[in-house]
Amino acid sequence: MSEAVTRRLSITGRVQGVGYRDWCLRTARAAGLNGWVRNRADGSVEALVHGPPAIVEVFVAACQAGPPLARVTAVDTVPAPETPEPGFRQLPTL
Repeated sequence: MSEAVTRRLSITGRVQGVGYRDWCLRTARAAGLNGWVRNRADGSVEALVHGPPAIVEVFVAACQAGPPLARVTAVDTVPAPETPEPGFRQLPTL
């Protein structure tokens, strides 16, 4: 069994006001990932995802498109040292 990985995502483009966080919640929960998602004051969306490497990579790839009204210009991903609590939730805007 592969060890779980944690990735921090910064998603830019038209990603606020288009249901991106709700889409992210549904997608991550359906995949069984742990973590969180939130809007950033700069107009981006930030997420922390934790789970099996292959599932995390599929999730990151899906974030390139997002929900139908989103227009994603970039998904920057970096390894993250923290391990989120079980479940996937939405955090307040930072």
